[in-house]
Amino acid sequence: MTGTPASSTRRGFLRAGLAAGVALPAGATLARAQAAPDPLITEVQDWARYSGDGVDETPYGLPIRFEADVIRRNVPWLTADTISSINFTPIHALDGTITPAGCAFERHHSGAIELAKPDYRLMINGLVERPLVFSYDDLERFPRRQGVYFCECAANTGMEWAGAQLNGSQFTHGMIHNMEYVGVALRTLLAEAGVKPEGKWVYVEGADASSNGRSIPLDKAMDDVMVAFKANGEALRKEHGYPARLVVPGWEGNLWVKWLRRIEVTDAPVESREETSKYTDTLANGVSRQWTWVMDAKSVVTAPSPQVAIRHGPGPLVITGLAWSGRGAITRVDVSVDGGRNWTTARLAQPGVPMAVTRFYLDHLWDGEEMLLQSRAVDETGYVQPTKAALRDIRGENSIYHNNGIQTWWIKKDGTAENVEIS
Repeated sequence: MTGTPASSTRRGFLRAGLAAGVALPAGATLARAQAAPDPLITEVQDWARYSGDGVDETPYGLPIRFEADVIRRNVPWLTADTISSINFTPIHALDGTITPAGCAFERHHSGAIELAKPDYRLMINGLVERPLVFSYDDLERFPRRQGVYFCECAANTGMEWAGAQLNGSQFTHGMIHNMEYVGVALRTLLAEAGVKPEGKWVYVEGADASSNGRSIPLDKAMDDVMVAFKANGEALRKEHGYPARLVVPGWEGNLWVKWLRRIEVTDAPVESREETSKYTDTLANGVSRQWTWVMDAKSVVTAPSPQVAIRHGPGPLVITGLAWSGRGAITRVDVSVDGGRNWTTARLAQPGVPMAVTRFYLDHLWDGEEMLLQSRAVDETGYVQPTKAALRDIRGENSIYHNNGIQTWWIKKDGTAENVEIS
């Protein structure tokens, strides 16, 4: 490319490493040219000698067995039973931004239920002109909308308020997924029912035993909220609310009610169990903040990290991670290798999309020394992801919700990593 600095290309990056006196990792392109003949190159392998599996072997595609470790995981002391269960997206093992449905985290309050499409009903009642009940087939007849959005549990990273508790980005930040949803705008269904002038809120609940009822301001409901029945091009998974769920872009995952069965238009919030005893932020003085729905800008380095050690010696290293904000698009992500003393702006894989996850990369020449690796997100409103210390100064350590503080990984000389905090 004309005018492209040599150091910005991969070959230039390797040359820069040599010029800086950094040893390239074993197996790097320039070192491999002098190695002995590699039988994996010079000899015909079995996979090139014989036919592979036929298409009928796997009518629904599954990951190859070599990727069998890329799975959702739970933490036994967090998940005592199926009633209040959590597992975590393997964000450390993924790249890009779209979360495969089979890897997307689960959070249940009374277990995942089986609800068939013919048995599905959605009621809209309350302060409306025409109370209505929709079948699944009815929903599919309305004009559709599509969007890629992140869903993050408000308790994501919650265990870290009192200090580093869990090791690995999957466990500290893995209660998040980012998927392409298709469905019907909630405002379309509310328009069918005709919201009365005194209607100011909607109360939404699911068909499961917990119902998980939550109140949402009517302004948000009439903006970008969706009743979704597809994710990543296919029907919702059972654990994600099949056959229909609510999608509330940018707001905490508890509002994304699964197995959606009823929407009641009200003149005030219902003050349900899930919005009083939970999903509030208890401050140091004992006062609890309520209605803290929006998920503020946040990021995490996914590799290297405690589950993704550096497997080579000093030399070129790709640092990568995820950033997101419920207030708008991510515009910048900075990365620090020295615990926040100095920052380098990372490269965004694609321009940020509002209420969706953004992937960032930093091509770094690792000198083999220890690193205190951090990332810091900035969104289009100008909001800058804070340190944990800054959050604690305001909110204390009582809350387990809405922790978007900067995460630190201690990268050791042997390439392994540990979850730490620095003062």
